[in-house]
Amino acid sequence: MARVTEEPGVEEREGIGSPPADAAGAREGRVAEARGVAGEVAPETEAAEREDASEYELPERDEEEPAVVVRRRPLYRRPAFLIVAALVLLAAVIFGLRYWAYARSHETTDDAFIDGHVVQVSPKVSGYVAKVYVKENQEVKEGDLVAELDARDYEARLEQAKAALAAGEARAREAQTNVSLTRATSRANVQQASGVVGQARSGVESARAAAAAERSKISQAGAGVATAQAGVATAQAQVAAAEAEANRANADVERYQELFAKDEVSRQRLDQAIAEARTAAANLDAARRRVAAAEAQVAEARAAEAAQAEQARRAQTQVGGAMAGVGEALGRAAMAGTGPQQVAVSQAQAETAGASIEQLRAAVEQAELELSYTKLYAPESGRVTRKAVEEGALVQPGQPLLAVVRGDVWVTANFKETQLNDIRPGQPVEVTVDAYPGRTFKAHVDSIQMGTGARFSMIPAENATGNYVKVVQRVPVRIEFEPNQLDPNQQLAPGMSVTPEVQVR
Repeated sequence: MARVTEEPGVEEREGIGSPPADAAGAREGRVAEARGVAGEVAPETEAAEREDASEYELPERDEEEPAVVVRRRPLYRRPAFLIVAALVLLAAVIFGLRYWAYARSHETTDDAFIDGHVVQVSPKVSGYVAKVYVKENQEVKEGDLVAELDARDYEARLEQAKAALAAGEARAREAQTNVSLTRATSRANVQQASGVVGQARSGVESARAAAAAERSKISQAGAGVATAQAGVATAQAQVAAAEAEANRANADVERYQELFAKDEVSRQRLDQAIAEARTAAANLDAARRRVAAAEAQVAEARAAEAAQAEQARRAQTQVGGAMAGVGEALGRAAMAGTGPQQVAVSQAQAETAGASIEQLRAAVEQAELELSYTKLYAPESGRVTRKAVEEGALVQPGQPLLAVVRGDVWVTANFKETQLNDIRPGQPVEVTVDAYPGRTFKAHVDSIQMGTGARFSMIPAENATGNYVKVVQRVPVRIEFEPNQLDPNQQLAPGMSVTPEVQVR
């Protein structure tokens, strides 16, 4: 049987004297002996054979060469394996120490995205889109025309407002002229009354001589009464006409208010109807004042007739007739003293016309503004996104048509609240963008939001009700890129995923 020895080497070989005594022959002899005795192969014999086969390998050899028995040493006991394992363990320790040191001096998160200014473009007036001058992802400058609405309706409204303004200015000039005329007439009446008073006083001296003339004036005074009564009738007819006009204007105002509530007439037309109603009311008031003045004139004429009769009678008595003339002159002076009130009425009418002028000018300015709103301009320089407008579409005020994204972007990183202990504004940051894995952007911490993201969500958590489960909150941190870090060939758009690493030590 072959003999096996272990030496420090990996494998050991030993020669045996003669071929009949090798290990294979010995094994075959044992098997034959066992079969001869028992008549069959014993189970322990077969197990021994399998064990010998697994422990020893008998390489092929020539019959004249000595037998060699090879025994393999376990892998974990070989020196090369131990050396490699020691090197791997050392590298892992070095890498772990470096990662531990790096993790202590840096904070990072993958819950971070590119953010930027997104400006919505919306119309201020409604209308059909006549022209769209931009397309999706087009670069625009601030003030560039991006879309235009159909302006024909607004141009017509502007022309109507200008026409109404011209009519109002004409009415205002007429009212101002009436003020000047009334003022001049009042002054003339006062002067005339003063002259009559002087005449009456001088008539005291010539009362007897004027007795015959005063008798003739009695008939003239009667004619004056008839004339004054005719003036009263005319003034009353004017009052009826003014009342009819005022009623019509008020009815127009009610109808236009109902139509305006149904959006069938413009605000300008309603304001015009209101102004006409106010003018009709003022005319009615003036007509009533003229009736009062005419009635006063009738009374005056009758008084004049009586005064003339009395003057004629007193002319016979000399002093009595002269004193009656003085009284009559003083009455006329009192009537002439109503001139300031007439001037005030005319001035009020002029002020009303002036106020309507201001309203009409405001209506013109509003129409001009609405016409200018039919052209939509880019509020900022940037790139057009989310374009949702086409030619011929009906748009409403405030409806988003498109958005302009500015080129200045930043990073909004949602760090856990447990990571904010050492993060401060101004600390350097290295940002890697998922879209550009081979590029690292330099940045710095700009600010930390005063509140968690969950607190400012549309539906904040209400922890005072129900069961409470503590969840680590996240706080948005704004990170600004350093100058000259943004490359036009590597565009950064809002929403891109990034990974910031903040150096806190």
